[in-house]
Amino acid sequence: MRSVTTVRTFTTLGALTMAFVLAVPTAAFAKDPGGTQFDVEGSNEEDSGQTLESAVVFTGSTKGSGDRGSGGFTPIGDWSPPACWYEPKWTPAEFATEFQKEWDIPHASGVGEAYSLAQDHYKNGEPYTDFNESETGKGMWWDAVRDKDREETGDPAAFECDTATFWVENGETPDVENAVTPEILAQLAYNRIKVPDTEVTLAPETVTKVNLPTWAWLDQAEFKEVSVTASLNVGGVNIQATTTAKPVSLKLEPGTVDADTYPASGECTFNNDGSIGEPYAEGKADRTPPCGIKYLRSSGDGTYKLQATITWEITWVGTGNPNPTALPDGTFGNEQNVTVQEIQSINR
Repeated sequence: MRSVTTVRTFTTLGALTMAFVLAVPTAAFAKDPGGTQFDVEGSNEEDSGQTLESAVVFTGSTKGSGDRGSGGFTPIGDWSPPACWYEPKWTPAEFATEFQKEWDIPHASGVGEAYSLAQDHYKNGEPYTDFNESETGKGMWWDAVRDKDREETGDPAAFECDTATFWVENGETPDVENAVTPEILAQLAYNRIKVPDTEVTLAPETVTKVNLPTWAWLDQAEFKEVSVTASLNVGGVNIQATTTAKPVSLKLEPGTVDADTYPASGECTFNNDGSIGEPYAEGKADRTPPCGIKYLRSSGDGTYKLQATITWEITWVGTGNPNPTALPDGTFGNEQNVTVQEIQSINR
């Protein structure tokens, strides 16, 4: 696997320096004008001495600092939100400053040649002159941003944005995969959605009997749709997108093959009021629960792990896209321990 520092160098200089980067120690590239270590919350917090920056701002039902993914909220299938993207980063003057910071290093063999190529490309007219200073106010330098959580876990997708820093005129959308658009913002917001914990109410609560139907339900007050808005307003780009997650069903998996579910599919749909199932009450013992489980065998000295998973329908609206547009559904769930005992009988 390529080291993080090597990939960061590719992000900044791309094909201009690839031939030389491989010939020098990666430690020489500890700093990076490519801006790939950014805080996607836009808070410019300090992290291990590095300033983390991104112009994308997230509001709404967002996960907290340090949460991974969405606390278990994962897309169905093999789709995932972008782990890196491109956005406006620097004015010509700002890029010139960052460039000089990056190259404030000893020009060892190989590094000096890479520096010369980079200077030619951005400063000496091949093709840019003085970091495009003459175009100040007419555009911005764009560069890659990585999702910090996915970078820290070593997700290869976080290192796929390796196009060299490039110039974009105001009002234009660059023809580069994962260049920020309303749809990209919607997908980034998807990864920030925080949904409620899924703990099903059971009756009996934690200890049930063999062949005794266990009722399961969820309160409607806890399962309403949630949304996150991602917005970007910088360098001639002013766009936003709101991604909404709506709960649509509950899937019960008993944790053993020795069980029946109600309904037989194990998938309980939401009622009109937003609840799932029906609370147990006195007098319902002889009824079949609309949502529940019947265990057919004792759990012995242990427990069965009941998995309760909510499926969430995901849509987004945003700049230039007023009608809700589908993104892949997501799921979120957890386990609950259930003890199943034999019904004791007395022989007289």
